Amino acid sequence: MRGIEPTDLRIEWPRVVLPLVTLALGVVAWDLVVRLKDIPPFILPGPGLVAATVVSDWPLLWASLLVTLTTTLYALALAFAGGVGLAFLFNQSRWMEHSFYPYAVILQVTPVVAVAPLLLIYLPQQAAVLTCAWIVAFFPILANTTLGLASVDRNLVDLFEIYGASPIKMLLRLKLPAALPYMLAGLRIAGGLSLVGAVVAEISAGSAGAGSGLAYRIAESAYRLNIARMFAALILLSITGIAIFFTLSFVSYLALRRWHESAVASEP
Repeated sequence: MRGIEPTDLRIEWPRVVLPLVTLALGVVAWDLVVRLKDIPPFILPGPGLVAATVVSDWPLLWASLLVTLTTTLYALALAFAGGVGLAFLFNQSRWMEHSFYPYAVILQVTPVVAVAPLLLIYLPQQAAVLTCAWIVAFFPILANTTLGLASVDRNLVDLFEIYGASPIKMLLRLKLPAALPYMLAGLRIAGGLSLVGAVVAEISAGSAGAGSGLAYRIAESAYRLNIARMFAALILLSITGIAIFFTLSFVSYLALRRWHESAVASEP
């Protein structure tokens, strides 16, 4: 097997440079508005003050970020295992799909912000936060994997049946590879949603008097009018979400780069 060649990882510089230039211009405009309008820091802190807050409050923010990130990754792992496993069951039994898929839809369309306070009544605080993050991450993986398993070429299915392949062999050797791009797309979506679910649940848990995640620090800073810390925590959350997305995108690329059109490098 060949390793990752330099051509596989070539960077399209405009896609990197242009967003960075736009970000720099936005930060400069933000700083100018704060300085020219003489806006108080408890209303809108400047980027310099926010950066200084990140440095000065780093031990507190880092500890809270680890709490939120741990919850997000646990929820994502549980959502992936549950979503893929249930999709396999749905593919093997139409009765199972017709019986349980509507309830998965109901779980998805119910706003998690409305569910979080109820979960905090019946579950320990950390378990409730984890459950909220899992709820919003579960459905994209289930729906995409179910769609991928159902989108296999019927001619290939008939060929496997002609040669007497068992349902397990057909699942592992035909349907699973065909569904892999769908599954990984659902995983990329679920990565961001699990972070959103953790944030919503942490804010609800904070309002109930408990919590230590990064979202709780945002709510706490709002109550104390420490707007600079709010911005610092929000920036760390954004960076975390971006890191999760690009990490999962890279995993998807590594899994698909040899054979799927979405990841195969175009010929020069």
